Amino acid sequence: MSLSIGIVGLPNVGKSTLFTALTNKGGLAANYPFATIEPNVGIVPVPDARLDALAAIDHPAKIVPATVEFVDIAGLVEGASKGEGLGNQFLANIRETDAICEVVRFFSDPDVVHVNGKVNPTSDVETIKTELILADIGTLDKAIPRLEKEAKRDKAGAKKLEVAKKVLEGLNEGHRARTLGLDEDEQAAIYDLHLLTMKPILYIANVDEDALDVDLAEIDGCAPVPISAKVEADLAELDPEEAKEYLEAMGLSESGLARLVREAYKLLGLQSYFTSGETETRAWTIPIGAKAPQAAGVIHSDFERGFIKAETASFTDYVDLGGEVGCRNAGKLRQEGKEYVVQDGDVMHFKFNV
Repeated sequence: MSLSIGIVGLPNVGKSTLFTALTNKGGLAANYPFATIEPNVGIVPVPDARLDALAAIDHPAKIVPATVEFVDIAGLVEGASKGEGLGNQFLANIRETDAICEVVRFFSDPDVVHVNGKVNPTSDVETIKTELILADIGTLDKAIPRLEKEAKRDKAGAKKLEVAKKVLEGLNEGHRARTLGLDEDEQAAIYDLHLLTMKPILYIANVDEDALDVDLAEIDGCAPVPISAKVEADLAELDPEEAKEYLEAMGLSESGLARLVREAYKLLGLQSYFTSGETETRAWTIPIGAKAPQAAGVIHSDFERGFIKAETASFTDYVDLGGEVGCRNAGKLRQEGKEYVVQDGDVMHFKFNV
C-alpha cells in the first residue's frame, strides 16, 4: 500500500513551497493567492535509514523505499465551498487520499501577503475546517435523495441513508464527520462518499527558521508538526551529504519530510517491514496489527492467497548477526504462521503455494 496525503491550506501559507521542496518537483510557488491553479501530484520516497543498514549487508542490485503521494491543491479561502477562489474546484482531487495535511502559517515574513491581512493560525484553521464541513454538507445534500431511493430496495441502502443523515446532522452542528463516534459498520456504510472531514488530519506549522524547536500549542486538539518550508526548500537544492551538514548546522536530526512522514504513519496506524536479498532491499507499508498473510498480500495477492509461512527476523537481529545466514545459525530466524502479527522492522521472506 502507498500512503496518499492531500495538502490543504489558505493561499500564501507556504503550502506549494513545502510541496515543491518535499517532492523536489518544480511546482509553482508564488507570492499571490491562487498561484496553484491545478492540482500538483508528487510521489516521494519515505526516509528510512534501516534500508541502508540492510543494503550494507545484502548488497542488493537495487534499494526500493516505501513511497508517499502528496496532492497539492489551490489554496482554500472563506466561501470556497460556495465557489469563492479556486480551491473548491480541486477538492475532488483529495477525496480519495488517506489523510489531509493542513499547512498553517506561523512564519512572519512581511513580504508574503496573508490573504486575510494578518497571521492568525487559529482563525486560519477554523476557516479551513468550515469549508471542508460545508463541502461535505454539499456532498450529502446531493447524495441523500439517491440514497432514499436505494433505501427502498435493500437493507444496505437503508443503513447508508441512516448514517448519511446522522452525519449531515453533525456537520450542520459544526462537527467533523470523524468526531461523530461512528462505529466500523457506520464508517463502512458511507465510505464511498469519501467525505473530507472523515479523513485523519495532520497539521503542519510552517514556522520561521529560528522557531523549529519552539513548543507550539495544540491545534484543534492535535499537536502540529513544526516545519520551515524555507529550510526544506534549501535542503532540496543540496546533495545528500550537504543536506546532512546543513541539518546539523541547524541543530536538526532529520528533515521536515522525515518528521511529516513519521507523524503521518503514526496518525494512520502504519508501519514498515522489509524484504532483503541480492535482487533488492525493499520497504513495505502495512497497518499496525497486520498478520503475516496480509503483509504478504501487499507484495502480491497470490502471496496472501497461497500463504504457507514467513521466515522472519527482527531488524536488530538481522543487522547484529550479519543477515539471514547469521540469524539462522543463531536460531533467530523464526518460522511464523498465519496468525503472526507483523512487527515494525521485521525482515521477512514468504513461502507460498501458487
